[in-house]
Amino acid sequence: MMSVTGKMGYRLAVIFFMFFILKGVLFAQPLSKTHSFTHADTLRGSIGPGRDWWDVLKYDLHIKFNITDQTISGYNTIQYRVLKKGEQMQIDLQEPMQIDSCPGAVFTRDGNAFFLNRLPEQKPQTVNTITIYFHGRPVVAKKPPWDGGLVWAKDAAKNPWVSIACQGLGASVWFPCKDHQYDKADSAEMHITCPDTLTAVGNGRFKGKTDNKDGTATYDWLVTSPVSNYCLIPYIGKYAHFQDVYKGEKGDLDLDYWVLPENLEKAKTQFKDVGRMLKAFEYWFGPYPFYEDGYKLVDAPYLGMEHQSDIAYGNGYKNGYRGKDLSGSGWGLKWDFIIVHESGHEWFGNNITARDIADMWIHEGFTNYSETLFTEYYYGKDAGDAYCYGTRALIRNDIPVTGTYGVNQEGSGDMYDKAGNMLQTIRQIINEDETFRTILRGLNKTFYHQTVTAKQVEEFISREAKIDFSKVFEQYLHTVMVPVLEYQIKNSTLSYRWTNCVKDFNMPLKVSIKKNKYIAIYPTETMQTLKVHGMGAKNLKAKGDYYITTRHSIN
Repeated sequence: MMSVTGKMGYRLAVIFFMFFILKGVLFAQPLSKTHSFTHADTLRGSIGPGRDWWDVLKYDLHIKFNITDQTISGYNTIQYRVLKKGEQMQIDLQEPMQIDSCPGAVFTRDGNAFFLNRLPEQKPQTVNTITIYFHGRPVVAKKPPWDGGLVWAKDAAKNPWVSIACQGLGASVWFPCKDHQYDKADSAEMHITCPDTLTAVGNGRFKGKTDNKDGTATYDWLVTSPVSNYCLIPYIGKYAHFQDVYKGEKGDLDLDYWVLPENLEKAKTQFKDVGRMLKAFEYWFGPYPFYEDGYKLVDAPYLGMEHQSDIAYGNGYKNGYRGKDLSGSGWGLKWDFIIVHESGHEWFGNNITARDIADMWIHEGFTNYSETLFTEYYYGKDAGDAYCYGTRALIRNDIPVTGTYGVNQEGSGDMYDKAGNMLQTIRQIINEDETFRTILRGLNKTFYHQTVTAKQVEEFISREAKIDFSKVFEQYLHTVMVPVLEYQIKNSTLSYRWTNCVKDFNMPLKVSIKKNKYIAIYPTETMQTLKVHGMGAKNLKAKGDYYITTRHSIN
């Protein structure tokens, strides 16, 4: 048994460790939290006149990786539908990458955005294509996945090992695209050319390999489901491959694993968590959203990322988060954090995608809570609760969870643990786990393969629960205040109210009047009273499921 000081030291170590990790969001690259936004921020984060008239249907990306000089070159053919009359097309490609040509158009550059002009007449509801040739030496990631860009690494045998991490920074760091989350491509092809001694792994299904007879080979991959730009990721390395099949809610799901040869035997053992994950998450969230494209884990030269059907794995074949339990509860060491967390994003992030990254809690809050649900599914409710409560030590309440809209700005890293604990609170208010599970499954069915706003998600939860959660969302997502239940017990009368809360905050609560016996109360900002008996002045206790604080003091 760990001593009190040992537990405290462990928790402080975890918090110290996570201060650096979560300071800029656990896996997404952190973006500036400044409130001084630039013209470039608006171009990147808004749905402006260069974007709003066309809808991406398909990316057909042909790209060559020149490992010796760390450059890339190729072309991207974009198929799109014209929604309304438009004159300029905004294509994003970050410096120092360059567009070489775009047949049928002329272009000008404005920082990380190119504007294509003199396009042929764009008739509404027609489907057109445009091909963009490009090259350059992309930004290199300094500390992936938290700092984005190309990753030019070597494995233990000194073979090239190449990939990209670009969530937050954006896919335009390496290829020309419409770099905004609101517009997923309906499908995508990736044709990846690399040295013929290596293997290139991409999203979706492998469609074939071409030997170019010049020391290179091209690997073709096809994604048939809607996909976000930042999820389209190649991995290039000396890979070994093995397969499995999961018999899930929609039938047989192909599981493919691409790992470095020295990791092959370890992977065959560690990746058994994939089947456990799928069983738990299909129970809670509904069918895996990408049966058509399969499921892959790929050894990556960084910790991990939720690339759709193509998940990056770099957790060192250890349980927990690189062998650590972020919750401090002990339960996080029962499973592989990267497999569970990043796969949770297949439902929340890849299936349901926030239209604006200001609402990234839709990705990270639900996925954070998926860790609790996984733990509960296999180890019981008490274990899941202990895991969830443990993560509260990581909440900073520095700035609101929701960022600023239209300027490509995320909110606080609390989008993970605070938003996850908000969902735990909502679940407690609903007080019916089958209803809560139906809501989670309903979200994934209703918004299947779609982009959404926070308002859509919030209204769906309130409607299906038949409870107005608008003030709960406002409190936890738009402020840094943790609601305080102030109370006093005098002459067998309990007096109570909410403080440190938004106007008209009215979250119901369960409190104990005796050990393990709870009653429901309905606090507001106005003082309320309730006759109670056998209740000492210091023994009021709110259920731990709620993310609140209590104070025995009313002035």
